[in-house]
Amino acid sequence: MFDDSSSRIVADLREWMSTAAPGAKLPATRELVARYAVSPVTVQKALRTLTTQGMVESRPGVGTFVRTVRTARPNDYGWQTAALGSPDHRIPRLPASLRPAPNDTIALHSGYPDRELLPERLLRAAFTRAARSEALLDRPPTAGLPELQSWFAAELESVTPAGTTPASPGEVVIIPGSQVGLITTFRSLVGAGGPLLMESPTYWGAILAAAQVGVEVVPVPSGPDGPDPEALERAFERSGARAFYAQPNFASPTGALWTPALTERVLDTVRQHGAFLIEDDSAHDFGIDADPCPVAARDGGGHVVYIRSLSKSLSPTVRVAGLIARGPARDRILADAQAESIYVSGVLQAVALDVVTQPAWRTHLRRLRQQLRSRRDLLAESLGEHAPEAQPVTIPQGGLNLWARLPDAVDLARAVQDSQAAGVIIGPGSEWFPAEPAGQFLRLSYAGPNPGAFPEGARVLGAALG
Repeated sequence: MFDDSSSRIVADLREWMSTAAPGAKLPATRELVARYAVSPVTVQKALRTLTTQGMVESRPGVGTFVRTVRTARPNDYGWQTAALGSPDHRIPRLPASLRPAPNDTIALHSGYPDRELLPERLLRAAFTRAARSEALLDRPPTAGLPELQSWFAAELESVTPAGTTPASPGEVVIIPGSQVGLITTFRSLVGAGGPLLMESPTYWGAILAAAQVGVEVVPVPSGPDGPDPEALERAFERSGARAFYAQPNFASPTGALWTPALTERVLDTVRQHGAFLIEDDSAHDFGIDADPCPVAARDGGGHVVYIRSLSKSLSPTVRVAGLIARGPARDRILADAQAESIYVSGVLQAVALDVVTQPAWRTHLRRLRQQLRSRRDLLAESLGEHAPEAQPVTIPQGGLNLWARLPDAVDLARAVQDSQAAGVIIGPGSEWFPAEPAGQFLRLSYAGPNPGAFPEGARVLGAALG
């Protein structure tokens, strides 16, 4: 009834150990060889199996013993209360978009694109070439590889209108992802305790970065068309802030895309108050019905600090972004970035540069646009049919998710819990507000795995909201 001799030995020894005292010594290998009439190799195989199962433990030069069950006792960390004191700021808990999901669930909460949306073939080839290059051993310049700096500058210059001085490669700082860029920029330009204007709702990572630095967040109401320009003006006047964080292109979570008129009005307000616009362009590559036009392209006076990430476009493992700043602000940000990480991995920079300079990169982006359009439309249609109470505020022209408004009477916490119990994970919109939520919202990703399950996911959500 056993597959081989070692299985027979394992079963026999397990039966013996069931009545043996913890710490009892097993017979020596020589004795087991004689008892079971097998080779030493077979005995060793059986003992390895028992070790893997946690039944026995080997002590070199002494023997093999029945594993002693150690009672886990709670540790007392109370002494740390006095040593640490009260925190200067509260760090928000991990949002739903970053929590892992079991394979058998429908994940409408994902914060990163599904694997099928990534340029996998280009990435694998780029990593192979980088492993054979000097990037594997050389320390890169602190501000980044010159070739990658030039690429970020050239991309922004390609949409810079005539009459505006384009950014130069020397004004680009390569950073390990946009999250580090947000932290170092908030710290460099605002500082702990200083006021920072921020769209509400906004990207949860910016809320986290603000809490990490300890800035005072001043919310500015924002919707599917972008921030309220009059509210922005009032916020600058009342707070005395000198920085405004925003996502003009396919904002997360609303999907907002600023119009040229709004862009000019926001820029005028920022200039009048002698302030900075911290522009987060992490969704740059996710246009569907429109192309992004960074506000930084319209600014030649150093008012816009531009952060352009490649991490979501290429792979979560390629933590590379470009930060463009001008004047003393660039020097201050670079100094802070160097203190934070000294430099970005030369291998990751080489991989990123390799991928975005391949002719196939443009082909990938065209295919990605089509994939995102079909996913977005399928999820929106599924919600309309099965969950009419969770209708998107608008159909975004780009980005990775839909922002849905729920009736005020809905018990959002219960709906999230009931959906998860039925195998559908959704992200509550409250996680995307830097202050109190302005209503009941859901952020529903169409970039996650298994888009074919969107109709079923919408049906479950509709039942939870009903």
